[in-house]
Amino acid sequence: MSTTNSGKFGASAILDALPVSSWHRRLVVLVGVGSFFDLYEVFLGGVLAPVLAKEFGLASVGKAAVIASGFAGMFVGANVLSILADRLGRRRVFILNLLAYSLFSVAGAFSPNLEVFLILRFLAGIGLGAELVLVDTYLAEFLPGKVRGRYTAWAYTVGFLGVPIAALLGGKLVAAREIFGMSGWRWLLVVGGLGAVFVLVARAQLPESPRWLESRGRHAEAADVVRSVVSKVYDKPAELTLDDLPPEPGEDEARTWRDVLGTTFRDYRKHTVMLLVFQVLQTVAYYGFGALAPLVLVTKGFDVTESLGYAALTFVGYPLGSLASVPLVERFERKYLIIAAAIAIGVFGIVFAAATSTVLIVSAGFMLTMASNVFSNSFHIYQAEIFPTAIRSTASGVAYSLSRATAMFLPFVAVPLLYSVGPTAVFSSSAALIALLCLDIGLLGPRSTGQPLEQVGSRPPCDAVSRRAEQTVGGDV
Repeated sequence: MSTTNSGKFGASAILDALPVSSWHRRLVVLVGVGSFFDLYEVFLGGVLAPVLAKEFGLASVGKAAVIASGFAGMFVGANVLSILADRLGRRRVFILNLLAYSLFSVAGAFSPNLEVFLILRFLAGIGLGAELVLVDTYLAEFLPGKVRGRYTAWAYTVGFLGVPIAALLGGKLVAAREIFGMSGWRWLLVVGGLGAVFVLVARAQLPESPRWLESRGRHAEAADVVRSVVSKVYDKPAELTLDDLPPEPGEDEARTWRDVLGTTFRDYRKHTVMLLVFQVLQTVAYYGFGALAPLVLVTKGFDVTESLGYAALTFVGYPLGSLASVPLVERFERKYLIIAAAIAIGVFGIVFAAATSTVLIVSAGFMLTMASNVFSNSFHIYQAEIFPTAIRSTASGVAYSLSRATAMFLPFVAVPLLYSVGPTAVFSSSAALIALLCLDIGLLGPRSTGQPLEQVGSRPPCDAVSRRAEQTVGGDV
């Protein structure tokens, strides 16, 4: 491959022109397995809250603190690590975040008291703060545009297996009381931390994003990565000549975090405002149920072990909803799919809260979690598409951090309300906020489905570059 072209040689056009291969599928699985631990950890707070309430004699504020501590760390991590990902690269931060999570999660298992536990949960949360933003960003920058949504949804389907597993393990380990002399709930933290180590080792083999390398002016390195990817896709050495490929419509290369934030708020103001408002509101729609479900079941008269068992049944809807989203995210415009799924979350949330029979409680919870992951997968794909490469991680991460901040404060409002006014009033209020979310994305959100990554919401697709990339890749390999 020639790398003498001093301009941007069009890595994105070539990556978009590649056929989907076993290399792409392996990448999706490896990235998706990493998201497993983020999602496992997110819902672990709701699992641990009723358990630790017994062990440490916690009132509603203490239970809220257990749930909120991880989210507080995620808020910090989403801001710091997502900015670092635009400065240092996707691959380095992918390794850094799981390393921090593994160390502090295992350490948290040996907490001698609640105060130490909350501090270590906070530090583990920092490690995972940017995980899902990096998943969105990394896959968006490698996957061809025509399958970007579908394959990202597959990655999250792998990741969301962590949610019912957290609840199932919680029920089993809590019932076991002690294993090898250590309380069952402590093993939940050990499992998460040690599991992440294996993924960390595998992620060390990931290539850096060529789109990010281009945005930093490192064109020769980007060319090497593209050559390597093309060779693996076609299973033979790539002989690409890229000097005659028309340069892609360029992006200004952001060199400092001030440049990045300035570009985000100056040139992409409408996208930014929409996403900031969306992230605050989506927390109520999405995390509210996962965090509160075991506690809601306890208020309905189930004991802790029963509540975790029934919560696990409803949580099965998370991976199944993610699987259901696979054909939907390419078939329907993503912004409208987000709205439809959000409305379903509001409706099923009210039914879950008001139901008295076990069958209806579990059924409504299952349908709610199904809708939640059509919603979640759609917006994770969407938020990675609406900003250019140089600011993608920072813009998405800073906005996404607001969801973590809201999730941090949500338990301190929702848990006391749950005990004072009941679950129906809490979930009805959530439904009202969901209506505002639908208006926000409906009025301000750009269309993105099937569009080239560099063109979403900014300029019409550059057909000449796309056609030339297809001819170069298809003809020279």
